[in-house]
Amino acid sequence: MVYGDVEKELSGGHPDTTNNRMELTAAIEGLAALKRKCAVTVMTDSKYVADGIDKGWARNWRAKGWVKPDKTPALNPDLWQRLLDLCDAHNVTFIWVRGHGDNEYNCRCDELAVQQSKQF
Repeated sequence: MVYGDVEKELSGGHPDTTNNRMELTAAIEGLAALKRKCAVTVMTDSKYVADGIDKGWARNWRAKGWVKPDKTPALNPDLWQRLLDLCDAHNVTFIWVRGHGDNEYNCRCDELAVQQSKQF
């Protein structure tokens, strides 16, 4: 997390999960750490997360009882619900960045994720 000159790193993991759940959890934990309503930009290398919010997929799944247009269940509704609630509490913009590219913060997040994964 970056605000002006202040940087704060958060990381974690879970022994039995998926990459998509961890990507959602990262966005949730970052937004949940905010102490007051903010305008915030979330940079993510997850198209699943960025498109889920920016293209309105998650809101549509929620409106239809967590069912996708092809009538299959939407995955991770618990996390999507929490993320949508946090997006409603803040003014959030999601920006997709290429993973393992030249974005210094994305590279650092990858390092933290690898460190955490070694604990499980």
